[in-house]
Amino acid sequence: MEQIEKPLKIDRRPMWLILADRTLHYQVFAGLIILCTVLFQLKPPQGLSVEGYHAMILFGATIFLWVSSLLPLAVTSLLAMAMIPLLGIMEAKKTYALFGNEAVFFILGAFIMAAAMSGTGLSSRLARAMLARFGSTPKKLGLTVYLLSAFLSFCMSEHAVAAMMFPIVVEISGSLGLQSEKNSYGKLLFMSIGWGCVIGGIATFLGGARAPLAVGMLRESTGLDFSFFEWTMAAIMIVLPLLVIGYLLLLWLFPQDIDSVDEGLRFLNRKRLEVGRMSYDEIIVAVVTVITILAWVFLGKQLGLASIATLAVVALFACRVVSWQSIEEYVNWGVILMYGGAIAIASALEKTGAAQWLAGQALAGLNDSPFLVITVMSLISLLLTECISNAAVIAILLPIGISLSKSMGMDPRVMTLAVALPAGLAYCLPMGTPANAIVFSSGFLKSREMILPGMLIMAISWLLFLASAWLVWPLIGFRI
Repeated sequence: MEQIEKPLKIDRRPMWLILADRTLHYQVFAGLIILCTVLFQLKPPQGLSVEGYHAMILFGATIFLWVSSLLPLAVTSLLAMAMIPLLGIMEAKKTYALFGNEAVFFILGAFIMAAAMSGTGLSSRLARAMLARFGSTPKKLGLTVYLLSAFLSFCMSEHAVAAMMFPIVVEISGSLGLQSEKNSYGKLLFMSIGWGCVIGGIATFLGGARAPLAVGMLRESTGLDFSFFEWTMAAIMIVLPLLVIGYLLLLWLFPQDIDSVDEGLRFLNRKRLEVGRMSYDEIIVAVVTVITILAWVFLGKQLGLASIATLAVVALFACRVVSWQSIEEYVNWGVILMYGGAIAIASALEKTGAAQWLAGQALAGLNDSPFLVITVMSLISLLLTECISNAAVIAILLPIGISLSKSMGMDPRVMTLAVALPAGLAYCLPMGTPANAIVFSSGFLKSREMILPGMLIMAISWLLFLASAWLVWPLIGFRI
């Protein structure tokens, strides 16, 4: 007779408590539906139209679902998009047309290009070559991992960069004999990936989809726009000093405890020899990527970022360096659906006057101090992004911020930067960004070793942001 390895556990709680526990998910949904139904029966507050009131209730329900994760982000956005015409907030034709926003197609094009770089092995080849060339000492190797993660995040999604760098650093750590609990240098290498990706990810439109989302919402609300160059100039004034300060902090927090990285370099060189010369596919992807980035910088306003991205994707398929099957594995379609819905709900808030009413209520009394408004909005964005998706942070705060900037006579582009840039600076928690989650999965870092250093670099990031907004942005045309 076989022995039972684990004894059966009998739940001795009362039946009503077991049922309540098992059906909690449905109870919350039912409660949300009942609450929204009751609110819809009430009269709107003074100064707010019926459509605006309904849009505000839908916005609140969407925020709750985003934060609670009862539904995936993409499904919540699709639900919001479906409810906008059903509740009479906007016409169905106008609502679903917002899914064709230029930002959505730019995001799709950027994802496909990043997938081509990863799928052909170009990004991994570049990473190994840079590490072998510039990582001759422990400090130089750590710095190369850090800067390479940051600079690759200038032109690829920071999530993709972290996913690409992680196995390379795991291989290096193994070849150096680093142990997760004993070696501080291993912690330095993995934290260099996380911080490098986060800091570099805000520098351009390509580090993550949040910047195109923010610009798309700005364009829908005001007709204003950013060129690729303008956004980069505004962000780079924060990124460059932050890169220097960040690495000095890492060296201080995680002292070097090995003398040589020769074994790691020999491993990298062996890998490079195994891979051999650049393939035809890699050369084509490299050429198309460089031309595309140059076109975004110099021709982005004339031709449109989405049009350039689409032409680049067509070029990749025409040269047969990617296949649709491989693209489907890399592209996060849920993110694209989420962004389409976020733009639709933001547009509904703006067009019904709900965003303007919310802005007046939320930050009443700050109208006389534009810089104080920027300070408050950026801090809220910075704190929220540690807990929920940075795209959700933008979808929640930006409609309110843009309406507030209009009422104060402030350039709405400044408010867009004040929300979108801090929303990308999540350092502390694994749920803040996939880059943090990937680094934490290494086993080298405990929670407190991410949170405490993260709080320190977060505070420095916020101060650098405020200094740039006050001193540097007016010089490049973004006046508060």
